[in-house]
Amino acid sequence: MSTKTDAHASNKLDTLKWLLVILLLGGSIVSFHYFEEHSLLLRVISLLLVIGIAAWVASTTEKGRSTLYFLKESHLEVLRVVWPTRQETVQMTGVVLLMVVLLALIIWTVDSILLWLVRLFTGQGG
Repeated sequence: MSTKTDAHASNKLDTLKWLLVILLLGGSIVSFHYFEEHSLLLRVISLLLVIGIAAWVASTTEKGRSTLYFLKESHLEVLRVVWPTRQETVQMTGVVLLMVVLLALIIWTVDSILLWLVRLFTGQGG
């Protein structure tokens, strides 16, 4: 019985935290435009500060913690990827460019032949 009560209280607290996050973000955007006569630097700093506070509040919720865990795991996965060397990248880029030019020439040739045939059959070719 107590675990259901704890889960329900935690769910309510998370809902209140998300409401606070939405209010913080909305308020910061409104205040950014409301205080337009003040320095842009101060408005941007205050906006970033409030966004940071909202992110911290969001990270204390269950979904926020799972999102942070996902981001950490994603970063570790990126570190495990074997990236190609510069030489491999340049060579593959060259191959791709060569194939694009080659296919463009083939398509241009086929188009020219078809155009010649259409002109021949319609009697418009000289």
